[in-house]
Amino acid sequence: MALGNVSQVTEFILLGLSDTRDLRVIFFVLFFLAYAMVLLGNLLIIVIVRTNPKLSSPMYFFLCNLSFIDICCISVTCPRMLVDLLSQRKAIAFEACIAQLFFLHFAGASEMFLLTVMAYDRYTAICKPLHYTTIMSRRVCRVLVSVCWAGGFIHSIVQTLLTIQLPFCGPNTINNFFCDVPPVIRLACTDIYVTEWLMASNSGLISLVCFLVLVTSYTLILVRIRACFTEEHWKALSTCASHVMVVTIFFVPCIFIYLRPFSTFPSDKHICVIYTVLSPMLNPLIYTLRNNEVKLSIWKLWKR
Repeated sequence: MALGNVSQVTEFILLGLSDTRDLRVIFFVLFFLAYAMVLLGNLLIIVIVRTNPKLSSPMYFFLCNLSFIDICCISVTCPRMLVDLLSQRKAIAFEACIAQLFFLHFAGASEMFLLTVMAYDRYTAICKPLHYTTIMSRRVCRVLVSVCWAGGFIHSIVQTLLTIQLPFCGPNTINNFFCDVPPVIRLACTDIYVTEWLMASNSGLISLVCFLVLVTSYTLILVRIRACFTEEHWKALSTCASHVMVVTIFFVPCIFIYLRPFSTFPSDKHICVIYTVLSPMLNPLIYTLRNNEVKLSIWKLWKR
């Protein structure tokens, strides 16, 4: 075997979301529609931002990158889940499972870092407007996005290396609809106490720290807005409130799944749906439909 010569397991069996055929059909329709919405919505954002010269501010640059990451994130899990929902035997090869785990954490961690950068961008725009163009120059924005991708890659490679060095020689059933670190390492034929805590301190702390930075950033924005009762500031407050809702939906399930030692619960796979499917679907709605410039660009594109 290419990955992990001490392992005898060549494939894993994914139990999926349900054993009931009627429920699987309903789930297939719902998740197919959600996947289509994520692809179409985020591709539309990318096209609009790239083709409209007026949408050249750092906020739209980060939004374009967020849309691309959302497409990558949901494409790692959703197509496989849709196939399995219509299949009787949901087997995934060991190498494919590790690859899915790697790309999921690569995209997921990159999105966490990018959402943190976007919160910092909003804080700078609202709290330091006179220095905004200097602080968030085009070069700085590119460096920040590169750091997000690099951070996601480093995080993911650490998680993957810690997983593939474990021996897998017994049970191969994963109570989830995709391969993730917690349910996979629980199948290892060795003591995983140290590995569990290493991974929890990696994934869990990244989720928690990014979330705390986001909350701090939006709190500082709120404090600044309370001192200024202009219409523009209250509009910014409304935008920030919607952003806080989205990042809470994304981060809280991640913190719950990854910050604790990896004892699995039956509800874990349903919680995973929130940050793998629901959050990428909400991002284009929250970040664009509440933005007049983007809505105007969509309308112009439609008329064209």
